[in-house]
Amino acid sequence: MKLIDYLNKNDRFAAEAGVQLTEVRPGYARAEMTVTEHHLNGGSVCQGGAIFTLADLAFAAVMNSHGQLSFSITSNITFLQSALPGDHLIAEAVETFNHHRVPFCEVKVTNQLGALISILTGTSYRKKEQLPVSDSQI
Repeated sequence: MKLIDYLNKNDRFAAEAGVQLTEVRPGYARAEMTVTEHHLNGGSVCQGGAIFTLADLAFAAVMNSHGQLSFSITSNITFLQSALPGDHLIAEAVETFNHHRVPFCEVKVTNQLGALISILTGTSYRKKEQLPVSDSQI
């Protein structure tokens, strides 16, 4: 099974939120989500947790893109502007430091016009355990 299929299938929370990975390769991932009515907060803009879930799935894909099971140990998100109903959000994650145990990643979330919505940075812990995927070994 490919990593993208494994994560899209097994991250059930992200799937229920309408988030899907569209590209994964070692050190890079892209996830997408269209803002619908069920993503809105009391101010009628996209709830921060929905944006975080989008960024977090891209982050998870990058951190696991080398075939080793990895879990987030820190994540920090900055919201720069609101996402509105109907916006198509794209999270692009790039591994900026590929450490064997504690790698670092940056995720930029933009809308369909390329406007920057948020930036997430984080680190994860890479375990020795290998994932049951066929395409993430480098």
